[in-house]
Amino acid sequence: MDKLIDKLVDTRWFMKIVALILALFLFDSVYDADKELKDINVPGQQDSDIIEDVPVKSYYDTENLVVTGIPDTVDLSIEGPKSHLEPAKKQQNFEVYVDLTNAETGSQRVEIKIRDISDKLDVTINPQYADVTVHEKVTQEFKVDAEFNNGLLGEGYTAEAASAEPKTVKITGAKEVIERISFVKATLDVKGPITETITNEATVRVLDREMNKLDVIVEPEVIQVTVPVKQLSKTVPVTIVRKGEPQDGVTINSIELDVDEASITGREEILNETESVRVEVDVSKIEKDTVLTLPVIIPDGISAVDPKTVKATVDVSTEENVNEEDNTEEPAEETEAQEQEETKTFSSLPINLVDLAEEYEAVLKNPASGRTSITVTGKSSTVQDLKAEDFNIYLSLADLGEGDHEVPISVDGPSGVDIKPATGKATITITQKEEA
Repeated sequence: MDKLIDKLVDTRWFMKIVALILALFLFDSVYDADKELKDINVPGQQDSDIIEDVPVKSYYDTENLVVTGIPDTVDLSIEGPKSHLEPAKKQQNFEVYVDLTNAETGSQRVEIKIRDISDKLDVTINPQYADVTVHEKVTQEFKVDAEFNNGLLGEGYTAEAASAEPKTVKITGAKEVIERISFVKATLDVKGPITETITNEATVRVLDREMNKLDVIVEPEVIQVTVPVKQLSKTVPVTIVRKGEPQDGVTINSIELDVDEASITGREEILNETESVRVEVDVSKIEKDTVLTLPVIIPDGISAVDPKTVKATVDVSTEENVNEEDNTEEPAEETEAQEQEETKTFSSLPINLVDLAEEYEAVLKNPASGRTSITVTGKSSTVQDLKAEDFNIYLSLADLGEGDHEVPISVDGPSGVDIKPATGKATITITQKEEA
């Protein structure tokens, strides 16, 4: 038996078979298929998810360059072991970036990358590439135009031009974008109605010719805008209107007011149409010299007047005061002396422009309607027969050149009466005629 074993041991094939059996035994003791599946597949269960709106960082020479076209955010599609995916999703301690540190000016396509994320995760970035343009960086100073919505003003109020503080801002951006800047505006955003001067913050907007917002950096981005607000007012003459007829034997020689003008406030269009205010004197109740306190009557649409009342001094003659024995004057002269004065107002008379050089043209700015009123005072017999056609209201523009001018209002009319226009001056704008 021993010889048989020795003979088998010495046999070459016997030793190969023994070696194979030993190798299979060793492999079975090391490799456990069930154990490997349990260790890998169960603890490393695969999962997938999408992380939206992940911010993109960019790296480039910010001192000298401006880059456009990089998306603000991207979406990430992630696949991998759940044990790695969940922490990445919750903590988001990775970085999505674009590397342009060696970029030159011009347009190019760059890859959006991600780092500091587990290498066991498979990440797809959407979009994966960005078409960017690298520009030369430019900083310039621009004047800010402050704006305000006049529709927010209270009734009877007006606003002067809005002002900005600071008046200029520094704007930084791509050279090509800076060259497209047409407007730099700061619009005051407040609620109405506004009845007093206001100051508030406003954001500066940078716009091109088509009023599109431009992608630039503004410093400061928020400024102070002030809008001076005041009541609309105008000074007009106070006219006297007689009502009724004097009593028998009573002659109203004159009526004089302690003020000739009043200040009125109201809507602009009403102010433009209003040339005077009035007081009414009921002469049928006056029997002797007297001083009356009378209210100033204003048209509809006028919100206030100053003064609200005026004093009217009435000079009266009665038949009892006439010296019948005084024959030093002719009867006709006595009648003329006793004849009462009367005041009459002619409204909405056209203002004519005369003596303007041929190479110019003129536009009446104030009164904008191109019309005004006049007050005529004189003997009743003369005033009662007067008509609007008896008067010529005009502005003499001789020797005036281009620009805005205040010109005295002149009136031609019948002799023997005192003529007073509602306003002493008018404002006109003279411009050069366009060549045909």
